Amino acid sequence: MRDGFESRETWPFECLRCLYVWEEDYLVRHVTDDHGNEVQIWLSAGVTVQPPWSGMACPACGAYHLTSFPAHYLSRHPELTAAPDPPPLPKAPVGPAGDAEPSIASPAFRMPLPRRMLIALGVPVIAFAGYELYRYVLAPIGHH
Repeated sequence: MRDGFESRETWPFECLRCLYVWEEDYLVRHVTDDHGNEVQIWLSAGVTVQPPWSGMACPACGAYHLTSFPAHYLSRHPELTAAPDPPPLPKAPVGPAGDAEPSIASPAFRMPLPRRMLIALGVPVIAFAGYELYRYVLAPIGHH
């Protein structure tokens, strides 16, 4: 890698789920590799991170449906940042064994996307397999 330069960038975000607005500060290292390609290395608090347009999650609710504003947008619109930081999510109720058992009925409970997708796909497959098992294996036994 050859020498490059560093720049500081502040990215304002808004969650499209809970409407929380916040800013993230980044240090961007712009370097050129030995083949002449420009490379950007994004750092947040001294740690290498993905660029802000890939994989950001809302610190308030954990949603991935976000939008970003142009640079310095929030400094020109202070009414958007007047809200205090979000309160921490409520703790899950403690079960009889002393372990935390989140309730599906509680508003703070949100299943991760892969688990919800497995349930959405798995339930119909299990229902279909159960019907076919009954139709071809168990139903003929009862007709003797």
